Amino acid sequence: MTAEIAHHWPVPPQDGYTVDDLLTLPDLPPHTELIDGSLVFVSPQRDFHSIVIDLLVNGLRSTVPPELKVRREMTVVIDRRNGPEPDVSVVRAAAVRSRTQTHFQVRDVMLAGEVVSPESEARDRDTKPHKYANAGIPYFWRIEMGGVDDHPVVHVFELDAEARVYVPTGTHHNRLKLSVPYDIDIDLTAIDEL
Repeated sequence: MTAEIAHHWPVPPQDGYTVDDLLTLPDLPPHTELIDGSLVFVSPQRDFHSIVIDLLVNGLRSTVPPELKVRREMTVVIDRRNGPEPDVSVVRAAAVRSRTQTHFQVRDVMLAGEVVSPESEARDRDTKPHKYANAGIPYFWRIEMGGVDDHPVVHVFELDAEARVYVPTGTHHNRLKLSVPYDIDIDLTAIDEL
């Protein structure tokens, strides 16, 4: 006779979860996000997702100025009911306070990047960019698999501060060469070497 394993799912509070809950609830799965008061659990990621994050983080760090830092998969506190976790972020260096910190305030984020996965398409293409723009993050990148040999394609956006929406500024297939938020030059075909 096999014993059934009982699953104990957390029961959400009547008004939904808060960022405080996200940051303090024990035993949440890695990379859990808070969107509109709901906990979002992330499915196991594809190899593409992991190596693209590595490629972008390494490329960003190679030219990052001292007043900025590059981070991967860290919670960004937008408000008390929203704590998404961009795949890649560029934050103000002064916001990095300790090796044990688990999140950044949205005011300290200069760039948020999302690598689109099949299970997160709607969040990465619509929900999260909308929230990032409304919160005032100056730059957003959406990265998708679709180039030659499944290379990354990076869609770059800049904030229209008055309208609080992102305006597309370019789509990059082989090379990501930008001057904002600082001088960046990343060979997107280098994914083959990872």
